[in-house]
Amino acid sequence: MSINVRPYWFDGPQYCAWSRDIFLDMRTGGLSGVHATIAYHENFRETVDRIVEWNRLFALHGDLIARARRPADLEASVASGKVAVILGAQNPSVIEADLGLVEALSDLGLSFMQITYNNQSLLGAGWQESEDSGLTRFGREVVREMNRVGMAIDLSHAGERTAVETIEASKRPVTVSHANPRWFRDTARNASDRVIAALRAHDGLLGLSLYPHHVKDGSDCSIADFAAMVARLAEQIGVARIGLGSDLCQGRPDAAVAWMRDGRWTFTTAANPNGPPVFPRPLSWFASNRDFPAIAEALAAVGFAEGEVAGIMGGNWRRFLEAALTPGRT
Repeated sequence: MSINVRPYWFDGPQYCAWSRDIFLDMRTGGLSGVHATIAYHENFRETVDRIVEWNRLFALHGDLIARARRPADLEASVASGKVAVILGAQNPSVIEADLGLVEALSDLGLSFMQITYNNQSLLGAGWQESEDSGLTRFGREVVREMNRVGMAIDLSHAGERTAVETIEASKRPVTVSHANPRWFRDTARNASDRVIAALRAHDGLLGLSLYPHHVKDGSDCSIADFAAMVARLAEQIGVARIGLGSDLCQGRPDAAVAWMRDGRWTFTTAANPNGPPVFPRPLSWFASNRDFPAIAEALAAVGFAEGEVAGIMGGNWRRFLEAALTPGRT
C-alpha cells in the first residue's frame, strides 16, 4: 500500500529543542498534531513560565503551529493546515500539593499530566521505586479532578500497581503515552501484560515509543522488528488502542537527560539501568519529525489495512483525546 493520504497523524509526547526548523519538519513529516512536554521537575511557577514561552512560539510561528487545548482546537488546526500542539507535564510536581492547581493549569493550557516520573510522587509510585504502594489518597483526588476538568492522565513512568489502580479509578480512558510492551524489551519502564490488559479493559491507549532504550536491540532496532511488534500487540490490545508516542528529543543536548533523571531530588547522578545520562544513538529510520512516513509504510508492509494504519498513525489518538479532553464527560 502506498501512503498518499495523511488524514490525521499525531505523536505524543515529544521534548524537542523547539524551533521553526523543527516545526517545518513536523509539516514535512505529515504530522497533524503533537503532544509537547513542557515540564519534568518544574513547580507551578516554572510551569507557567514554560507556558509563556510557548505563547511566544505560537505568536512567532502561527503560520505553522496552533495551540490546542480541546478536541475542537485540534479539528480547527487540521482544517487550517497547521500542526496542533497540546501541552503536557511528565510529573505532577507542577501542581505541588494543591488540588486547585489542576484546574488552574488546565485553564492555562496544560492538557496532559503524568501521575509520577520514575520516583514516588504525592500521587503514586514510579517504575524505579523498589516498592509500589499504588495510587495514593491524594492521587485519587487528582484523578477525579483531572477527569472533571478534561485533562488526560498519563502513566508512562508509573509502577505497575500504580498504573493499574489509576486506570481502574479513572472514569475516562487513560494513556501510557510513550512505552512499548515489556515482552518487546524487558525493562520495567515498558508496559507489562497486566497494564496492557487494564488499558484494553478500560479503552485506554498505548503510545509506542521510538526511544532506543525502549525497543528491541536498542539503537539497532529495525523498522521491520518494530512493525512486527505492533502487529503482535494489535492482537493483544486491539488495533484501535495503539498510537505513536515517539519520545523524540530532536536537537536537545545531553544535559537534558541529566535534568530528566535527576531534577533537584539528588545531588549525584541517579542510578539508571540505561547507563550514563546521555542520549542514545537514534534509530537509523527515526531521528526527526521528517521520518514518520516510513513508519506508515512499514505498518502497511506487515499487513495492516489502510484504515488501521491511519488509526495507529493518529486516528486512535484523535478518538482518545475526544474522550479525555472534553470537560464534564465523566
